[in-house]
Amino acid sequence: MYTAARKLPDFEKYELGRQIRRASVSLTNNIAEGHGRYHYLDEIKFQLQSRGSLAELIDDLNVCQDEDYLSVAEIVELKEQAKEVQRLINGYIRFLRSRKSGVSPTVRESDDDELGDTS
Repeated sequence: MYTAARKLPDFEKYELGRQIRRASVSLTNNIAEGHGRYHYLDEIKFQLQSRGSLAELIDDLNVCQDEDYLSVAEIVELKEQAKEVQRLINGYIRFLRSRKSGVSPTVRESDDDELGDTS
């Protein structure tokens, strides 16, 4: 998406281009932040926010298409990649929801005892 933003006309690089860059970073940041949470519900919330950023990017691609800022081939390729990312995010959300069912909503990497903490 950064490459697509660089191809925008100069007058769009600071508006639409900035929005594209921010949504792209937001998408990956939310995935990372959610993964760093040790609570299923928190992680699901961040994955849903990531999916929202992906929807923003798809809408930005629609603007690029409507205004002929990018070639049809570029738009098609980026939308195909977006579909794959959405499939992966949705699958991960389903996985998290299935793991949450019937277990404590807290995710633990290891027990305190394994770390030598006896308190």
